[in-house]
Amino acid sequence: MDLATLDLPTLWFGIIAFLFVGYFVLDGFDFGVGMSLPFLGGVGKNRDDVTRRQIINTIGPVWDLNETWLIVAGACLFASFPEWYASLFSGFYLALLIILLTLIMRGVSFEYRHQGKSEKWKAGFDRMIVIGSAAPAFLWGVAFANIVQGVALDERHVFIGTVFDLFNGYGVLGGLTTLLLFFTHGATFIALKTDGQLRSDARRLAFRAGVVTLVVAAVFLVWTVVAHFSIAVLVLAVLAAVSLVLSIGANLRGREGWAFTFGAATTLFAVVTLFAALFPNVLPSTIDPAFSLTIANASSTQYTLTIMSWTALVALPLVMLYQGWTYWIFRKRVTRASIEGAPVHA
Repeated sequence: MDLATLDLPTLWFGIIAFLFVGYFVLDGFDFGVGMSLPFLGGVGKNRDDVTRRQIINTIGPVWDLNETWLIVAGACLFASFPEWYASLFSGFYLALLIILLTLIMRGVSFEYRHQGKSEKWKAGFDRMIVIGSAAPAFLWGVAFANIVQGVALDERHVFIGTVFDLFNGYGVLGGLTTLLLFFTHGATFIALKTDGQLRSDARRLAFRAGVVTLVVAAVFLVWTVVAHFSIAVLVLAVLAAVSLVLSIGANLRGREGWAFTFGAATTLFAVVTLFAALFPNVLPSTIDPAFSLTIANASSTQYTLTIMSWTALVALPLVMLYQGWTYWIFRKRVTRASIEGAPVHA
């Protein structure tokens, strides 16, 4: 393969998109599982600590592996588009810091929840899981909506606005879209991975959330298509909408596997829609288009991208094979009977 003949900046824009797609598809249902705790693990029949443990254990073996996609995406963004990374992480600093802190909060909760026996101890960490899932799910949508829409970049590519500027109409709608999309995706995953009453409750929750998600996501996608129209953006937005409808339909028929697959496809097409709308920019300026960061002026040198490309050619397939193997090993349902000390229910 002769990398010298390839447009490496564009290639790496595609790789960055691929990494964020992987992160949102995989950690997206993790967020949804965490957000579902108050709805599926509350008080009532079969809704006790065993149920909450059952919910958490659906992602127990994979949540930290899913988060590594974010680490790899951030590292690749830093190396391949240092100007983009610098402007993004300085301008969106507070929002990204909150995401980081809440992700840490969620990870700590997973590790320490089972260390105490009191209900107060467990309830406290359960709340941290919910917050540590909902806040990133919302803020990632706000961040990416603003990346696509553009921010106040000056001629030095410095963001001169404030964090409150990010919470505009389009940004908030993007945040609500990812929040609801991940919530629905997570509820579907719980239905796929559990049994009995919890499975039935999760299917009902996924349907109700899916209907609301369809409305909110449709408005967001229409706004995106109108503001950044191209055939590619239109086709991808339609595919995202169709996938969500198919996911809701499969869930109604009790086909959780297909519902989860179409839900993953919805996230995939939605994220790719945003990257297609962004192309060839990486961070547009709302002050003057001449101040925008593009694939061409924000990328690293050809030599750097060449080294990274050879590394990615070897590393990415190995990472994907390892992740696939992990999901295959932990493919079985998490039943109430499998939870230590849980009574067996018919």
